[in-house]
Amino acid sequence: MSVARFCAILPGTKLPKGDKEWFPRWIRRYASRSGDSGGSLSVSEREVVEFLRSLRDHGTPAWQRLQAVRAIEAYQSLVHGIDAAELRRIHLALGRLAEQEKASGAAIEGSGVRDERHLVGLIDSSEPLVIQQVRRELRLRHKALPTERAYVGWLHRFIRHCGDPNLARFGEPEIKAFLTDLAVRGNVTAGTQNQAKCALLFLYGTVLGRELEFLDVARATKSPRLPVVLSRGEIDRLLPHFQGPRRLMFTFMYGSGLRHQECRRLRIKDVCVDEGHVIVRSGKGDKDRITVLPGRARDMLSTQVEFVRRLHADDLGDGCGGVFLPHALERKYPQACHEFGWQWLFPSLQLARDPRSGRVRRHHVSEQFFGGAFKRAMRLAGITKHAVPHSLRHSFATHLLEGGADIRTVQDLLGHKDVSTTMIYVHVMNRPGLTVRSPIDALA
Repeated sequence: MSVARFCAILPGTKLPKGDKEWFPRWIRRYASRSGDSGGSLSVSEREVVEFLRSLRDHGTPAWQRLQAVRAIEAYQSLVHGIDAAELRRIHLALGRLAEQEKASGAAIEGSGVRDERHLVGLIDSSEPLVIQQVRRELRLRHKALPTERAYVGWLHRFIRHCGDPNLARFGEPEIKAFLTDLAVRGNVTAGTQNQAKCALLFLYGTVLGRELEFLDVARATKSPRLPVVLSRGEIDRLLPHFQGPRRLMFTFMYGSGLRHQECRRLRIKDVCVDEGHVIVRSGKGDKDRITVLPGRARDMLSTQVEFVRRLHADDLGDGCGGVFLPHALERKYPQACHEFGWQWLFPSLQLARDPRSGRVRRHHVSEQFFGGAFKRAMRLAGITKHAVPHSLRHSFATHLLEGGADIRTVQDLLGHKDVSTTMIYVHVMNRPGLTVRSPIDALA
């Protein structure tokens, strides 16, 4: 096989160490796309141009496409023994483009101006202009994708309420009528109404630059609700119904107090086995915190890390292997997305297109990956409580307090801003010292 022969010859050449590491990966990716599983690879200007276009469509920068061309030229020279003269024009054009990209990036860094196109990503030009502006401002402020979807959804509903996408024409009366209608006729919860209000305040205050007056809105009532907590016996009955990575996710959510989303977004580098803790990055409120690493998770964690290592190696061999990086880290550290430590601890088994950048990447598992398994486990275990994956976090806090943990410690582990939020678990914990006896039990 010519690819194997190329990989065998390459270490004995005088090429730089980086080329020896990356050239085989580009050649394997080129061979995979051309469909050649054996024999000599077909190399022509047309085939190489098509290959480079596919790389460009996946967001590969010019300097990496230039590296791919150099790899193909090296293959031609080492395997076929010929000079790839027909690729020289492509080589020179990509070299100029790579220099332009480098100079553009340096100019942006030096001037302090943000590269908005890179940070904003793809925006559908068919959407109303005001929606496009809101998406751009949200992304420049590094707001989460669920926040963007929620805000845009409320703005679409407000547009339907007003009957006109030109929302700059409207103001306090229309906002008041919309929010009041949500509470009175829509019968939404206080949190839902507040989310809609935040979306409208962001539009008018941040995007349109208008200062709204006091909004006298009929507010949805917010009644106190106790969290659903699973007993220790119910946890024991649930755990056997989870296997593989889902069992590890269960262990993290109940054993570390992670939210479902925080668990899905764990990266390899944030699980510190030697220190015995887990670092939660950009949790609720965009805050970091440290929580405990369960001892019984260590063996499962080792197995999962090795699985991710093999999967990542295969992705690198196929020419992908990049992962989403928060904020502008991908522009600041172009190679960090390929490093193993940045990979998701719970990666999806399928590649998917990033809804913002348009790049095809391996994302973390979806909400349904564990959510569906949790629902099935509840049914098989015969538990009738209305529990969801977040109930594992509630159970973590409650059982810690029942075990005598200090409430301030539990507050830190959960990442609550105010201890009053943590106090809710005091009302649902099982207190052994409770001496109150039901009066019906005193009957003969």
